[in-house]
Amino acid sequence: MSLTSDAAATATLTPTKPKASRLSRERIRSAWLFLAPMLIVLAAVALYPLYRTIYFSFTDASLDLLGEARWVGFRNYLEYLDYGNGQGEYFGLLVDARWWRSVWNTVWFAVVSVALETVFGLIIALVLFRKFPGRVWVQAAVLIPWAIPTIVSARMWAWMMHDQFGILNDMLERVGLIDTPIAWTASPETAMIAVIIVDVWKTTPFMALLILAGLQMVPQDIYEAARLDGVPPFRLFRKVTLPLIMPAVLVAVVFRALDALRVFDIIYVMTPNTDSTRSMSVFARENLFDFDQFAYGSAASTLLFFIIALMTISFIYLTRMNLEGDER
Repeated sequence: MSLTSDAAATATLTPTKPKASRLSRERIRSAWLFLAPMLIVLAAVALYPLYRTIYFSFTDASLDLLGEARWVGFRNYLEYLDYGNGQGEYFGLLVDARWWRSVWNTVWFAVVSVALETVFGLIIALVLFRKFPGRVWVQAAVLIPWAIPTIVSARMWAWMMHDQFGILNDMLERVGLIDTPIAWTASPETAMIAVIIVDVWKTTPFMALLILAGLQMVPQDIYEAARLDGVPPFRLFRKVTLPLIMPAVLVAVVFRALDALRVFDIIYVMTPNTDSTRSMSVFARENLFDFDQFAYGSAASTLLFFIIALMTISFIYLTRMNLEGDER
């Protein structure tokens, strides 16, 4: 067989992607036209500030002299200072122990809080999915912590956790779990625990709401067939319910993880200026405004953005989330 015939046979066997019809092209064009205003606004309020933040991270900008900023390259990230006697030292964000402690605090807070909120949210969603008298009122009551502003929740829990006047220590002493009051937000051993408790209390309803929406999308015929076959409840949950609601759970985890990785308000209100709870956002804010190191704070904000983007993309890839809606 000649090369020409082989090529023709290969072209015949290889499936060709059908061209988009005129109607499909019109729909895509219309979709872009409808999205254009939103994309323009998003570029104005998000992309431009992000560009300016990245730019300032490569300068020596200060808060009162932004217009006179000079380009210094990677000095804010990493710089080697030669002392002239054969010795030197590295400076910059990448070798800053306080920064890496903030990174660890943020990641630890995000992992623990999101894991607890997912478990508790799943339990609450399963309870609310069942029909019982007063379910509507229970659903409304569950959403109250999420509806309370974060600053209000943080101040309220800060008083509840006060070592002298807090109701939490009083309750624990009455049941005999502790002998002396605990300074929840002042002690390095318990400060992160206190912050996680408040965050779990406030954000678990959000997770429960998203998971409950996933539960309501499961066809009820599956449960009726399982009951007729005598499938035990736990096996039904593990083999049927959990796989079907897993897309909703993963979406909820992504949304919550994005919020947890940029946590600021709870930590800043409950435990300000504490190394044991300082997050990346708090670290960036301190350098931007409190310490008047605007360029250094911009570098921290830039790394915060890239760390969150990297962790989010890695999570989506590892969990094989289908964001395009096509069949795999």
